[in-house]
Amino acid sequence: MNSADPLTVASPPPAPMEPFTDAGAAVARLCALYEEATGFLAQAFSRAAEGLRPETRQRAFYPQVRITTASHTKSDSRLAFGHVAEPGTYSATITRPDLFRNYLTQQLDLLIRAHGVPVEVGSSQTPIPVHFAVASRADLTIPQEGVLDYSLRDVFDVPDLASMNDDIVNGTAGPNPDGSGHLAPFTAQRVDYSLARLAHYTATRPEHFQNHVLFTNYQFYVEEFEALARAALGDPASGYSEFVGPGDQSITAPDQHLPVPAKLPQMPSYHLKRPDGQGVTLVNIGVGPSNAKTATDHIAVLRPHAWLMVGHCAGLRNSQRLGDYVLAHAYLREDHVLDDDLPVWVPIPALAEIQIALQEAVAEVTRLEGYDLKRIMRTGTVATIDNRNWELRDQSGPVQRLSQSRAVALDMESATIAANGFRFRVPYGTLLCVSDKPLHGELKLPGMATEFYRTQVASHLRIGVRAMEKLRDMPLERIHSRKLRSFDETAFL
Repeated sequence: MNSADPLTVASPPPAPMEPFTDAGAAVARLCALYEEATGFLAQAFSRAAEGLRPETRQRAFYPQVRITTASHTKSDSRLAFGHVAEPGTYSATITRPDLFRNYLTQQLDLLIRAHGVPVEVGSSQTPIPVHFAVASRADLTIPQEGVLDYSLRDVFDVPDLASMNDDIVNGTAGPNPDGSGHLAPFTAQRVDYSLARLAHYTATRPEHFQNHVLFTNYQFYVEEFEALARAALGDPASGYSEFVGPGDQSITAPDQHLPVPAKLPQMPSYHLKRPDGQGVTLVNIGVGPSNAKTATDHIAVLRPHAWLMVGHCAGLRNSQRLGDYVLAHAYLREDHVLDDDLPVWVPIPALAEIQIALQEAVAEVTRLEGYDLKRIMRTGTVATIDNRNWELRDQSGPVQRLSQSRAVALDMESATIAANGFRFRVPYGTLLCVSDKPLHGELKLPGMATEFYRTQVASHLRIGVRAMEKLRDMPLERIHSRKLRSFDETAFL
């Protein structure tokens, strides 16, 4: 971070740590401190954009929350979060407490009740980069590159890679600079970075994302999602209140028109919203593990309750038919994009709650039960690769590995999404639809593809949404499995 003589820095008055035994009041204080800090930077930035270079460095700090406990607490062993493991002091810098109000209130309330001590709120020592402070302020005009006759970093703090990484979730982080342990899985700068990237890649504000996220790799699913959303908006009993697409375009009634932007973003996102945030978001990540990693890297900071992959795959067994479903219970990882963060020797377990919700949703939509489900759905290993044209290479290597792994399907995204869910402690699952069988000479022809998409995509999408609705009705502590937590975890989910 940029350094300067303290006498040449202008900042809001530092806020001392203040104890709170009420989580709602603590979050309200976080909101006030954040608004004061970003308001200070926005005002200074506005003057600078008008050509009035500040005479001193302008700096404001993220708020922080802290807890200190002096005794070992016997926590509820069924709960995977909401408590610290050992006596000591733990802290986290906080950004956008307005956006995370419900999440923060829940996490702080659990901490206060688990340990019987107050949490403290005050100013941290981590400066807020000006880019993040002004990103959500529509009333500010951002000057074009080269307009100013000085660099913004000369007077404002800029993003710092030292506090904008995944060391905490990867398990490689040391203590905070003040010696405290980590209370949350991400630093404030890391969260801000992802919020900015989400707006860029999806063309929707982070505020629209719901707690249940579906990923797909085909535009056909988007069309069916909009049709499903319109039906839901026409049903007062559904609980859904709004449908939002790229460009933050919104409809609240089934007969309204959702404008399509002239240019779609890289990963267009669509949000079937509920007032409590418990709706469903669909992200069209396109094809490939790189996009899958990028999307999940950034959505993870929103702390969703679950994410699922619903897309197309290659069926690898002769007994499969086009249109059959594959429910992944294991993953063969040959995507390579996460090897440095999560080695391939790390197992990615199936999560019972997700598996049951998906299987029950398939049964409901298809009206098949028990042994009859085996006619259209298989459970098994899904292989994810990074080479779209793997069929064109020497078959001895890939086919042998697929056979040894007992893989029943192959795609380019599912294992990446599952592995990043494991890494970020976000419950995950995969339900794929067989769209071709390259090992058996069954490739889609144009006419076959059209018929296949028309008959299968709508049902597949309904299954994904129905599974999310089942997960929504479960208690949060059931969904967030202890299988996703390691020996030394942050208290925050």
